[in-house]
Amino acid sequence: MVNGKRIIWSLLMLVLVVLVFGSVIGFNLFKQKMIGEYMANQPAPTFPVTTATVSPVDWIPSIDSIGFIEPYRGVTLKSEAAGLIETIDFESGEKVSADTLLLSLDTDVERANLKRSQASLPALKAQAHRMEVLLRQNSASEGQRDEAVANYEAQVADVAAQKATIARREIRAPFAGQIGIRQVFLGQYLEAGTEIVRLEDTSTMRIRFTIPQNQLSKIFVDQTIEVQVDAYPETSFHGKITTIEPAVNFQSGVVQVQADVPNENGVLRSGMFARVNVILPTLPQQLVVPQTAVNFTLYGETIFIAETREGDSQLIATQRTIKVEERRGDVARVSGLNPGETIVTSGQVRLSNGSQIKVVESDALNTPAEIPAL
Repeated sequence: MVNGKRIIWSLLMLVLVVLVFGSVIGFNLFKQKMIGEYMANQPAPTFPVTTATVSPVDWIPSIDSIGFIEPYRGVTLKSEAAGLIETIDFESGEKVSADTLLLSLDTDVERANLKRSQASLPALKAQAHRMEVLLRQNSASEGQRDEAVANYEAQVADVAAQKATIARREIRAPFAGQIGIRQVFLGQYLEAGTEIVRLEDTSTMRIRFTIPQNQLSKIFVDQTIEVQVDAYPETSFHGKITTIEPAVNFQSGVVQVQADVPNENGVLRSGMFARVNVILPTLPQQLVVPQTAVNFTLYGETIFIAETREGDSQLIATQRTIKVEERRGDVARVSGLNPGETIVTSGQVRLSNGSQIKVVESDALNTPAEIPAL
C-alpha cells in the first residue's frame, strides 16, 4: 500500500514538473513569435548621410616626392691662416656684395716684410738693366746678365708671395648673399680652419628629390614643380626642373632630380623639409570625389550611390565598386562613376547595399554640395 502511494506521488510530481517546464517553453516560444511579428511590422531604418554630386572637372596630375631646400650657392667661411682678428667688417644677417671684405687678421709682420721686399726692387731692376747694357758693350758676360735678371725676378716673385700671404689673412665674400650669425669676435685668436660665418645666396633656392624610374618618361628639364613647406602651409612655391641625373640608382630604382625655386621674398631657408609635386599635363573632364566618400577595403574600393527606386521617392544607398586612379589632399580621381550621380560622402559606416537614407547637413564635415573644380 505504501509503495502504491509513493508511485502515485512520483507520477504527480513528474506531471507537475512537465507542466511547469512546458509552460516556460511555451511562453518563450510565444514571446519570440510576438517579437518577430513586431519587428516584421517595424518600418525599415533610415540613416542620415551627406551627399555630393559628381561633376567632371579638369584634373592636374602630379608626381609626388619629398626633399630638402638648398641654397643656390652656400659656403661656410673659414680662415686659411692662424692669427689675431684685427677687424670685423660685417654684422650678423647682413647682405653683402661679392668681394666684400668681411674680416682681417693681424698682418703687421707680413706688411713689414712686403715693404722690405719692395724696397729692393728698384735696385735689382736697375742692376739687371745695367748688366744688359754692359753685355751689349762686351763689358759683362751673359752669366752676369742672367744672374742680375734672376735676382730681380726672384724679388718680384717674393713681393707677389708676400701680397698673397696678406690676402690670405683677409676674408672676403666669394659671392653676393646673406651673412648668417657671426661665430668669432674682435681680438680673438683664430686657428686655421675655424668657422667664421655662413654665407648663402638665397635669391634662388634649389631642391633635390627622387622619383621612381617608371616615371622618368613623364619629366623633363624646365618642367614646372610645386613646392610646399611646413613653415608656410597655405603657400605654394613654383620652380622648374634644371637637372635630371643621367643614371638610375640600381639599388633603389630611383632617379635624382634637381630644381630651382625663385625666392625673391627670402622666405625659403636652406635645410627646410619640402613636399614636391611635379606638374604633369592636365587631364580634362575627370571625375573627382572627396576621399571621405571612398570605402577602402582589402577587396577594393567602393562608393555608395544615393538613388531612388522606380515609382518610389525614398532614397536608397547602392554600393558600387570603383577604382581610385590618383589621390591628392582631400579628393581622389576615380573611374566607375557617371557624371551627375549623387554619392554618399559621410555616414556610410552603418550602410549596406539597399539601405534607406536621408540627406542631412553636416557642419562638422562641411561637405560641399558639389565637388569643386581643381
